[in-house]
Amino acid sequence: MRRLLTLLLLLPGLALAADGIPPLPTDLGNADLPAMQRGFTAFQHYCAGCHSTHYQRYNQVATDLQLSEAQLQSSIMTDAKPFELMENAMSKKEAVRWFGMAPPDLTLVARVRGEAWLYRFLHGFYHDPKRPFGVNNLQYPYVAMPHVLQDLQGLAEPIYKTETVDGRSRQKVVGVGAAQGGQLSAEAYDRLVRDLVSYLAYTAEPMKQQRQHIGLWVMAFLLLFLFLAWMLKKEYWKDVH
Repeated sequence: MRRLLTLLLLLPGLALAADGIPPLPTDLGNADLPAMQRGFTAFQHYCAGCHSTHYQRYNQVATDLQLSEAQLQSSIMTDAKPFELMENAMSKKEAVRWFGMAPPDLTLVARVRGEAWLYRFLHGFYHDPKRPFGVNNLQYPYVAMPHVLQDLQGLAEPIYKTETVDGRSRQKVVGVGAAQGGQLSAEAYDRLVRDLVSYLAYTAEPMKQQRQHIGLWVMAFLLLFLFLAWMLKKEYWKDVH
């Protein structure tokens, strides 16, 4: 019985690992300050050239993430001022010429797509010579963007499965192999992905930590009010009962 329970607990992780993408970390998207700081730096260096987060301001992010002025200035990839919105470095006209469409703003992507989706997306690139940039994505097939972290992760080859449709056999991509040729180890790249997800989770809901902190005080007040209301009811009805 104990072995059966252990197997049932491990099944979700085994299912995710079967396609070559690491199982979802239990602390994915946690509000860990060092992780969000590293994620901000990584986002600015690898993502902000094409993607904006224009519902955020540089100085507010610096305040929330406790970044020094030097850290903030070194992370601004454009001529923007610290009080300005976080726009990308590429104009929409250039983006359409290069990619066929303007890359989306990523301020709310963690709420729209989910943190698990982002984690799998950043782990899901594989070699596909038929695509314009030579890569495809297991989580988001035919995505119209290059693998901007390829130098760090390396490039994975797809895992195929043969299936028969209408009497014809065809190859279907069901997973990705181990990435080769990257500057980072698999563990270091996974940490980078988790940092990016943590930062994007913050941008999607900057007030989350404060909201949760206030929520604890609200619950404490309601419990106290419930106790006082019960005592008052008991006092009013003592002569009736």
